[in-house]
Amino acid sequence: MEKGTDMYDVVIVGAGISGINFAYRLQERNLELTYTILEGRHEMYLGLRSDTSLYTFGFSWRPWKETTSIAEGHLITKYLNQSAQENGIDQHIQCNRQVNAARWSSEHKMWSLDVTGNGAEKTYRCRFMILCTGYYDYNEALDASIPGIKTFRGPVVHPQFWPEDLDYSKKDVVIIGSGATAVTFLPALAEQASHVTMLQRSPGYILSIPPQDGVEKFIWRWFRPAMQDGLLWLKWLLLPFIFVNMFYYLPSFARNFMRKQTMAQLGDEMALDPHFTPKYEVGEQRLCFCPDSDFYKALRSGKASIETDVIESTDIGRELHPYIIITATGLKLQIAGSIELTVDGKPYDLPSKYVWKGAMLQDLPNCAFVIGYADAAWTLGADATAQLITRILRQMRREGVVEVRPHMTKADKKTMQEKPLLRLSSTYITKGGQVLPRAGDRGQWAVRSYYLKDILIAWFGDIKSSMVWVKGA
Repeated sequence: MEKGTDMYDVVIVGAGISGINFAYRLQERNLELTYTILEGRHEMYLGLRSDTSLYTFGFSWRPWKETTSIAEGHLITKYLNQSAQENGIDQHIQCNRQVNAARWSSEHKMWSLDVTGNGAEKTYRCRFMILCTGYYDYNEALDASIPGIKTFRGPVVHPQFWPEDLDYSKKDVVIIGSGATAVTFLPALAEQASHVTMLQRSPGYILSIPPQDGVEKFIWRWFRPAMQDGLLWLKWLLLPFIFVNMFYYLPSFARNFMRKQTMAQLGDEMALDPHFTPKYEVGEQRLCFCPDSDFYKALRSGKASIETDVIESTDIGRELHPYIIITATGLKLQIAGSIELTVDGKPYDLPSKYVWKGAMLQDLPNCAFVIGYADAAWTLGADATAQLITRILRQMRREGVVEVRPHMTKADKKTMQEKPLLRLSSTYITKGGQVLPRAGDRGQWAVRSYYLKDILIAWFGDIKSSMVWVKGA
């Protein structure tokens, strides 16, 4: 083997929550396989706060122990580090390793990965590659068309690239956007800023959740510690499932429910219209959560306010007089972390391909594609993929199989209808959807539905249909 080349059974690309979870499942079920995790960034998690309950966003094999379900970024980073350390996963992580290209050779049944890091180039080879790269571009933000933004003379900051030395204390700040990032930033900035204005094209749904609700308090008080973790995980597994089905099947009820919840938070000081009346149905875009009403408290205090439907025509700098503008306008979608994929020397056109069982890509050998849920905790979907792929890896070893490759049959093509991979109408999804692979409405290509169904499919479902299994010579 050439100098500067490392060989593993499995290479996991990405050391975020999906990568760590996959490593755990790999160790749990395939201890004889060698693996490494390549992470392009210098640490495992970068973020201000979660927008999902940590009881299900965290790992089922290492329960979240804090008493609040929505956590700050530093607590999540600590949790990820401890989870990796306790299971020896941290010994397999190589940070500052950017995977630039991955080449599959049918002759050698092997992936070759071109990697740069710490000023050096290196080739990694593996039998199976796991893409835990998320779904957005870490290096470039979504290009949002905002009139007047180029003539603004003050700092313009995207949350994805937040400068550590930015001083916003006692200054007026404008946040452009209405999604989870804007809802998270507004109360955090309002603590020190003179005033924070959230400027939105259209309103979104924002639901306040308490640090502990009645069900959680009951569990903490009346059940033994050995049972608490499982019950809390089950509660946060079922609650989003109930909400999502309510959104889809009872839209009028869901809309009225959210309206009443919002009115209760606004009180008599603020009107519901026009800032809190979304044009879309509940569930068409990701629901935003604010812990302990911090978003609404900031508005009621007078330290923050909302302006709606003025972005298209207003000169922001002249009308709102901000010192800083924060463009919380969404993420730029990207699959496979901008890795250049080739199969036997031919470029792999990812957006034209379909996703098999929500876990592998059409005609891409020995490669798992990890994606979570749009309307539930990401980790649940990632774990369903991890358990499915580790099952496939075990079966490959039992049968002496060296290659598995999803392949669409003639029957699949005749009977299947295309569906979006992520069923959201958010701007960043509609603008960047052309980079996503495709999903179907039935069979092995059906879009993912919900965790309980998907985990049963991972454990017991058909792993042979619409799949080519190649035995070694």
